[in-house]
Amino acid sequence: MNGVELFLLGRTLMKIGEEAIPTEGIGRQSTSTRSMLIALLDVYAHPDTTVGEIAARTGLPQSAVSGCVARLKEVGSVVTAPDPADRRRTLLRRSPEVSGRRAEVAATPVDSALAAALGTDDPDRIAGTITLLEQLAERLSPDVLGRLR
Repeated sequence: MNGVELFLLGRTLMKIGEEAIPTEGIGRQSTSTRSMLIALLDVYAHPDTTVGEIAARTGLPQSAVSGCVARLKEVGSVVTAPDPADRRRTLLRRSPEVSGRRAEVAATPVDSALAAALGTDDPDRIAGTITLLEQLAERLSPDVLGRLR
């Protein structure tokens, strides 16, 4: 495997992940699932951050980050507080409460999206692939999995 193949695999895995995230009942949104996850994970990794700082770290446009933050506040995944050093700034952090939406997303299995990507309904092949993905995730990014739960 070379760098390009690894990059393409990563893109494929992101698309499968996006397909696995439930969207029923949330209506049409102005921000993508991918942008939402990028912004959310950045807030989790950098508590007491600002929209501008998230935009600078992630490369997302500030307007997209603002839209993501508005949605994340609406569903209860992040909370805001005025910056004590500069009351004009708003600081963002992970909500201490697990919102209904966050619980729903975390509890949704990837089986259906993975089956569609693999082009099979064979439960053994799907389960085996999930096991391999879990092992890979544990080896490459153990801290990320803990932040999502």
